[in-house]
Amino acid sequence: MLGLCMVLVLAPAGLLLIFANFTHLHSYDDATLHRDPVVASLLDGEQLVPPAALPPAVFITPEAGADRTELATASREWMLLDPDFRQRLLLVFRALERHGYRMVLLEGYRSPERQQMLAQLGPHVTNAKAFQSYHQFGLAADSAFYRSGRLVISEKDPWAMEGYRLYGEYAESFGLVWGGRWQMRDFGHVELRRGRS
Repeated sequence: MLGLCMVLVLAPAGLLLIFANFTHLHSYDDATLHRDPVVASLLDGEQLVPPAALPPAVFITPEAGADRTELATASREWMLLDPDFRQRLLLVFRALERHGYRMVLLEGYRSPERQQMLAQLGPHVTNAKAFQSYHQFGLAADSAFYRSGRLVISEKDPWAMEGYRLYGEYAESFGLVWGGRWQMRDFGHVELRRGRS
């Protein structure tokens, strides 16, 4: 009886092996693919780690609130950002540190509900409605400077404006789109548009 059970169990597998038309998988050759040099350096090299979070009180000062609407409730969770975008942004932050500018993430990912709420505040805040912003996909961030224990967002500060110029220069060199070139300038905004290097 045991022998008959073994034949019934093993026979289908044996027949499959005998009559199967095997297809050999060819090795994947990625040498012919175009590799973005920035992405390649990120993948091949060091993976940067986001800086430690600042205390929430930093984001609710009268100065911060005057320059950025609803900043207290913005998401500053680095892990909600697209990994490629996150690494590029961290490279920009590191580059600016060499010039004496400490950058702070003001807002990264935005829920569609938050985006819609910000759009309803008017075009002085944003023209993008829900799902019209790269923020909803973790591919955009708004950043500012941190100096002497305070956020520096103002465009009236010459030190900050020089920092924004450098920020835009480095962001673009790492394949990001900088809001400082837009008609409605957004100096602290960068985004990664897929299909671009």
